[in-house]
Amino acid sequence: MSDVLIIGTVALDTIETPFGRAERVLGGSAAYASFAASFFSRPAIISIIGKDFPKEYTDLLRKRGIDMEGVQADAKTFHWEGFYEYDMNEAKTRKTELNSLAGFKVKVPEKYKDVKYVFLANIDPEQQLEALNQINKPDLIVMDTMNFWISSKQKQLMEVIKKVDILLLNDGEARQLFKTISLVKAANEALSLGPKAVIIKKGEHGALLFTRNKHFSAPGYPLENIKDPTGCGDCFGGGFMGYLAKTKDLSESSFRKAVIYGSVLASYNAEDFGLNRLKSLEMKDIESRYKEFEEIRLF
Repeated sequence: MSDVLIIGTVALDTIETPFGRAERVLGGSAAYASFAASFFSRPAIISIIGKDFPKEYTDLLRKRGIDMEGVQADAKTFHWEGFYEYDMNEAKTRKTELNSLAGFKVKVPEKYKDVKYVFLANIDPEQQLEALNQINKPDLIVMDTMNFWISSKQKQLMEVIKKVDILLLNDGEARQLFKTISLVKAANEALSLGPKAVIIKKGEHGALLFTRNKHFSAPGYPLENIKDPTGCGDCFGGGFMGYLAKTKDLSESSFRKAVIYGSVLASYNAEDFGLNRLKSLEMKDIESRYKEFEEIRLF
């Protein structure tokens, strides 16, 4: 039985960076997050794909033990095309084809309704709310978002934030949403809405974890080769969530370890296009880099 439920997108991505190009590779927030979570736990996905979705991608996800019963199929798959310049912290969009995602109505299968760990990956906040309304009292709800939803559906986004235990967002989104340059002030504003913790992702510069009385700074990992940062934030969230579902420890100390594991998965993901690097990743690689993160923090 699945122990983590992930609601998000499954997409076909066309990506160009200064180091190459990849056409219609497997992407989307739920695909990246579930793949990362699968190193620790048994994820299930709620999403929608098209009838054009390649069987090899479905097989790849299932081979990782990812339950796809909650993935609907209709029309064409959501397709995103974007590119990066040498500032690899920001993707620029060339084309977005919502296709089947445009009419997506969240349906949570009965067998998922009592799942204890829920990750609302990046997707329309109205769909995040639809999912929460169909799930019974999970132990932990974590959510992610993006600048587009902050601009276009801020009211609905705020409603979701009030219902979750942990909010993930990047530094630009934190400043945009809470209208302050200070990440500490942004985190405090977020905590005042109800979450027990806020994690602010800073790309190659690491991540910050804020709780009511404490904060924790995770370092960035000094990567020599970066090919494609697409999905790194989703891998962070999936790794974070997967570790917590595995340990079932919701202490602050466990949150800190989960932040490091999330950072490890994100750093590996950036080393190749799409999910190519994670496909060949082994648990021993994850543990090895986790130890490197620990050494980086020593002084």
